[in-house]
Amino acid sequence: MRMRRFVISLVLFALALISAAATPDPAGNPPDTRRVETVAPGIEHIEIRRGDFTAGVVADRWIINTLTLDPRRVRLSLGRAFDGGVGVETTSSIAARRGALAAVNGGYFRTEGLYRGEPAGIVVSGAKVLSEPSRKRPGLAISNTDGRTRLGLASLTFRADVIAGDGSTRAVSGVNRPRLDDELILFTPEFHLTTLTGPNGIEAAIAEGLVVAVHDGAGSRSIPANGYVLSAHGLARRWVREHLLPGGRVELRVGAKFEPALPFDPDFVLGGGPVLLRGGASAAAADPGEYAAGFRLGRHPRTAVGARADGAVVLAVVDGRQPILSVGMTIGELAALMTELGCVEAINLDGGGSTTMVIRGRVVNHPSDAGGERPVGDALLVFLR
Repeated sequence: MRMRRFVISLVLFALALISAAATPDPAGNPPDTRRVETVAPGIEHIEIRRGDFTAGVVADRWIINTLTLDPRRVRLSLGRAFDGGVGVETTSSIAARRGALAAVNGGYFRTEGLYRGEPAGIVVSGAKVLSEPSRKRPGLAISNTDGRTRLGLASLTFRADVIAGDGSTRAVSGVNRPRLDDELILFTPEFHLTTLTGPNGIEAAIAEGLVVAVHDGAGSRSIPANGYVLSAHGLARRWVREHLLPGGRVELRVGAKFEPALPFDPDFVLGGGPVLLRGGASAAAADPGEYAAGFRLGRHPRTAVGARADGAVVLAVVDGRQPILSVGMTIGELAALMTELGCVEAINLDGGGSTTMVIRGRVVNHPSDAGGERPVGDALLVFLR
């Protein structure tokens, strides 16, 4: 009798996990099969297989993985590759190292060179700008305060100025990124042990508001743990040489403004784009961000984050570039998917070979790179409260 009850229980459990196949949804999407799994209290995983999987290569076939998160039972965190400003690490490795229950890949990043892994867009953490906006792209803002996780979408207007002890001022060109001609770059301790720059510039190390060292014609200087480095080339180099003298006082003034204004102070902001949904309406066409040709209209692997009207957070990844498994989605199709999943706000994150979802240490989707899971610059991590 016990064995019979056990078998019946297993059958009921399996039926609960797998929904009816070949059932079109009200939106007119192709038939799909869904596997539903409760990962933990407040975390539900759904794998959707949409389209005809009985034939060979077809035009419309998708594998979609989603995580729906109860905002009062989870918190979200930004995980950087090896906890630095440069370098790459797989999403699964970042999640394991940080002890996260689940994760998806994060924002855009530099894919090659000495600065590989450096964010290609906004990163704000602990009210500190660690990477300035790039190509007019927006960001995903997250707050875990007041007992719940909240999501906001905004662009960041950023300006930083260096004021020397003699009153002379110079604008900062960028934060924690490669130095270009005539630029003044700010390097913070979160970036790396050194600036990784070449010798064709000048670098001033500042600690507790004082210039502690100036190195002209020598790059990759150490970044003080209690300060920062100003690295300059060309015209900016001349300004540093003339106004930032050893022992002199220096003030760094940083201004950052979110548009539209956020209703909370974010724990962190992660660059992405385009915005997919605002107030329940498609918003991708109005996003001012600059994106590569074919990015919007081509079908690619995609990663998206959204919020429902009830505050629940939705993480979604769509496999692509694998016709036997999944063809990927355009930005318009991704926006429609996030609407279908009940979101009223949503944003696209990095996609392509970066698209990855990890649950309890296992990659549940099918990354498109031939070598498997791609090392990335950062990841969005899910923890239980």
